[in-house]
Amino acid sequence: MKYYLIAGEASGDLHCSNLMKSLKKKDNKAEFRFWGGDKMLAVGGTLVTHYKEMAYMGLLPVLLHLPSLLKKIRLCKQDIKNYHPDVVILVDYAGFNLRIAKFVKQALICPIYYYISPKIWAWNKGRIKQFRKYVDKMFCILPFEPEFFAQLNYPVHYVGNPSVDAVAHYRKEGLSKEQLLIQQQLTDKPIIAILPGSRRQEINANLQLMLSVASRFKGYQLIVAGAPGIEASFYNQLIIHYPAKVIFNQTFFILDHSYAALVASGTATLETALFRIPQVVCYKVTPGRLVRFIVDHFLSFRFISLVNLIAKREVVKEMYADLFSPKNIYPELKRILSDKIYRGKMIASYNEIIKHLGKPGASETTANYIIKYLTDQKGQRF
Repeated sequence: MKYYLIAGEASGDLHCSNLMKSLKKKDNKAEFRFWGGDKMLAVGGTLVTHYKEMAYMGLLPVLLHLPSLLKKIRLCKQDIKNYHPDVVILVDYAGFNLRIAKFVKQALICPIYYYISPKIWAWNKGRIKQFRKYVDKMFCILPFEPEFFAQLNYPVHYVGNPSVDAVAHYRKEGLSKEQLLIQQQLTDKPIIAILPGSRRQEINANLQLMLSVASRFKGYQLIVAGAPGIEASFYNQLIIHYPAKVIFNQTFFILDHSYAALVASGTATLETALFRIPQVVCYKVTPGRLVRFIVDHFLSFRFISLVNLIAKREVVKEMYADLFSPKNIYPELKRILSDKIYRGKMIASYNEIIKHLGKPGASETTANYIIKYLTDQKGQRF
């Protein structure tokens, strides 16, 4: 069968590549054409556009690049029409992907499946109307999502979490701490991991303040997890005044051997929990007080980190918006470094979350559903 996949950022590239691997195991005639990244390309198929050409975050950057984005949407529509796939598989990236879903559905080209739901439970419940109209099947990766969508009369499948899969895979092949230290020329001091985000705007907004706090703890070495696709020179200009080192393509190795972490909100908060590393969530958002007011008064969920959202309570401190400051982050980092009881409680909560997420196998489970629905006419609604 012919699969057309669209992933708009680094995490989507990773999770989509694993889904492609699972599909290939079950469909030896699988053909892939996709918008994604290097990891998907390594699996095989035709890369139409790299996600780095579409990774704009925030209203202003999107508006500034709107002509380019609209051109890419037109290109994607025409490319799908020319390719005529058996299925279009969308991965997160709602602003782009829902426009594509509408086109495919109205053009009656093929069924549309969504893997990794956009976070409409946090920002925009109204988009459920678009899902009902244009998306045939939804495969979710957060355990609270089926209940949320059920309340909106839209049944979905929980398939497990791909980060669980990724960490399980790493544990089979990961470097020992001694190997990491030698390979990266590190000292034997305990590591504070710094994960400032995967996009330039995030890194530029978060990294220097995170380093300014972490560098006050002299008995530790600071390791920044470099995002794929961003050059070392970009980081070097930000870390020049701090005793930090940037390591690329080894985020799991860094987390596995860290003692604590400062982490921007996103998938990285969950990955840090899967490695059972105490963390502080740090994320700059402006204007801070207004954002906090909106979150507190208008959103369905009180938290921004996946750790707290899955736990449905505060497990890790979230220092974002008006709380994103050294005076707030420093005492919390000090506490997770020095208070063994506090660290133990956080790790115990992580263990509950890990149990709730379930066993590895998200990509395999999703592939099973996709193959089943594509070969069973009763599972198709187009």
